[in-house]
Amino acid sequence: MGVATLNFGGGTPSLLPASELEAIIGTCRDHFSLAADAEISLEANPDDASESYFATIRSLGVNRVSFGAQSFHAAELKMLTRRHTAQAALNAVAMARSAGLRNINLDLMYGLPGQSLAAWRENLEVALASRPEHLSLYALTVHEGLPLAAGIARGTFPTPDDDLAAEMYELAEGMAASAGYEQYEISNWSLGGNFPCRHNLAYWRNTGYLGLGAGAHSYFQAQRSSNECSPATYADRLLSGHSAMVWREPIGLKLQRAETAILGLRLNEGCDLLPEELDRLTACLDAGLLDVQASHVRLTAKGRLLSNEVFWRLLPEDDAPH
Repeated sequence: MGVATLNFGGGTPSLLPASELEAIIGTCRDHFSLAADAEISLEANPDDASESYFATIRSLGVNRVSFGAQSFHAAELKMLTRRHTAQAALNAVAMARSAGLRNINLDLMYGLPGQSLAAWRENLEVALASRPEHLSLYALTVHEGLPLAAGIARGTFPTPDDDLAAEMYELAEGMAASAGYEQYEISNWSLGGNFPCRHNLAYWRNTGYLGLGAGAHSYFQAQRSSNECSPATYADRLLSGHSAMVWREPIGLKLQRAETAILGLRLNEGCDLLPEELDRLTACLDAGLLDVQASHVRLTAKGRLLSNEVFWRLLPEDDAPH
């Protein structure tokens, strides 16, 4: 099987010693046809960074590192229960650079409870000044069961302001463009358009992926699946000759087509839609959310802000909200 990208993500893979990363990458090379120019990415916590570690993993073939900076304000990092400091994130970027890595991503979050437009502007200014090759800017999603959701419920933190989050998004679009970054997906920017995340493009083009390891998810051969989450139980299942897969779901042709269209529209380049899909988006076209050229459709700037209004209309009737 030909493999174009290898991504160490989820949890904190930078906690792995370089020797273990070497063993995993070697195993992948032994069992898959890993392309000579494969993008090999590692998500890293800024606190785990050292120049020697980055130099070692670069020698193993890792050529892209993503740092979950999230914010450069101490109060915001505390709210998000992040243990690193703003300076640690900047130091991590500098160490990765010194180690010879030339494809670095920074993740930032906006729309945080109590976050001002000025504070978000400062986060963007700091990030852009460090000149990462890639930026991922995500609106906060409050997940039930996590400390932030509990804090909002009891009034410790204010409820996020959706209108303010939209202003933050528009500010990011303008500042990133002025700094030479090209937006290629709703939440992602590439310096000069030269460093899109190849691994994530596979998701957005719905080409399928294999997830290896505890808690990993896969989408392959029209089936979604996930593995056992507990690392110990995952290992026990494999050592005893059992599959680590604990859930699977076949994806029918209608849902496959809908997901391909929805994911394709997340990309600024857009995608081709079928005539019946275009018919379902007439209201979105009238509202200025779409740019349509024959069968090729792209979200407009307004459409990126209101993308869910487009996406749900493409779902099969059984999956669409009522």
